[in-house]
Amino acid sequence: METSATPAPQNFWRWIPSLYFAQGIPYVVVMTLAVVMYKNLKVSNTDIALYTSWLYLPWVIKPLWSPLVELFRTKRFWIVSLQLVIGAAFALVALTLPGPGFFRYTLAVFWLMAFSSATHDIAADGFYMLALPAYQQAAFVGVRSTFYRLAMIAGQGGLVYLAGTLQDMTGDVARAWSLVFGVLTAMFIGAGLYHLAVLPRPATDRSAPTGQPALTGFFTVFGEFFRKPGIGVTLAFLLLYRFAEAQLLKLVTPFLLDPRTDGGLGLTTQQVGIAYGTVGVIALTLGGLLGGYVISRYGLKRLLWPMILIMHVPNLVFVTLALTQPGNLLVIAGALAVEQFGYGFGFTAYMLYMIMVAEGEHKTAHYAICTGFMALGMMVPGMFAGWLQDHLGYVKFFLWVMLCTIPSFVAISLLKVDPAFGKKST
Repeated sequence: METSATPAPQNFWRWIPSLYFAQGIPYVVVMTLAVVMYKNLKVSNTDIALYTSWLYLPWVIKPLWSPLVELFRTKRFWIVSLQLVIGAAFALVALTLPGPGFFRYTLAVFWLMAFSSATHDIAADGFYMLALPAYQQAAFVGVRSTFYRLAMIAGQGGLVYLAGTLQDMTGDVARAWSLVFGVLTAMFIGAGLYHLAVLPRPATDRSAPTGQPALTGFFTVFGEFFRKPGIGVTLAFLLLYRFAEAQLLKLVTPFLLDPRTDGGLGLTTQQVGIAYGTVGVIALTLGGLLGGYVISRYGLKRLLWPMILIMHVPNLVFVTLALTQPGNLLVIAGALAVEQFGYGFGFTAYMLYMIMVAEGEHKTAHYAICTGFMALGMMVPGMFAGWLQDHLGYVKFFLWVMLCTIPSFVAISLLKVDPAFGKKST
């Protein structure tokens, strides 16, 4: 009688939730928590937007070194090692925050963290495909997404709230954030040791043979991607669809935290953790779930225009908030929920389009290339967003963001999408 080496299905629950929670935490720390921390520490909006936008670069170029994860050691080795490295990086941030030159030193550590996190993404996603049979991959894809989103809530909501509470208790912003990163250090050292113990050892998880054929194949995969039909329009769409959002996202937290005399809403750090980091992320998740559902009913092509409108029109929320500066936290949280729901709903179309573009023999590698361009589309516009806001003020900046939605409408008008793609067959 033939036996299977695949672990029992219930064993997957031992590591899939924790793996994808661990995958989400360093990303949200680098992209969101760092912005809140630097704003609390009185770094200018110009510097925050410019330097934290550069932290997208590892995700932009991760397809370039993804073959190294295949060629050297196992994906299990990479996962455990990188979680320990990320834990050490959190410790370095905790140690350097109280001292002079904290901005320079913490940015350097965030760079290390970003490269480690991007590499961890490659290893974790590859390990998932190796450790689970195809039917289980489909069954657990929702679990992956759920725990990644929970990591966002824990980071943008829980850790931001904790930082604000510790600031009130200690009266020292740097010390409060140092303690938060101490918590993250313990969490990730624990995660690395836990996954060392519980991750399975799939027979297919092994290093690939090195040599010229592998290198040749690497360039072949890239060449095939850039020879896809209509690749110019595809790249324009990938780079421009979130041109407005890329600028907006860098200034949302500073806008919420800045005093009302400077045009902001004057929220406390705890209130930002609740309104934006918790309510906002929940709305973002619900928008994404609904977006996926309606595409499965009607197809991507039919939904493209409604989804881009629902994604961009709610940005008017920020124009209204900047003009009226409401003091009611419920009103602010409700407005943020509307905008984040629309963003989550519209972003689903972007993700499905990348899957469509990646279809073919090398879909994993081509999807990774798409995500690189996605990150580039967020990195470059975000770099100058802080400078623009410092010169325009919040009201004019948010009006500028609305104008910046126009290139995405132009790009989407040129797309060619299979009417049946994404639609569930009946």
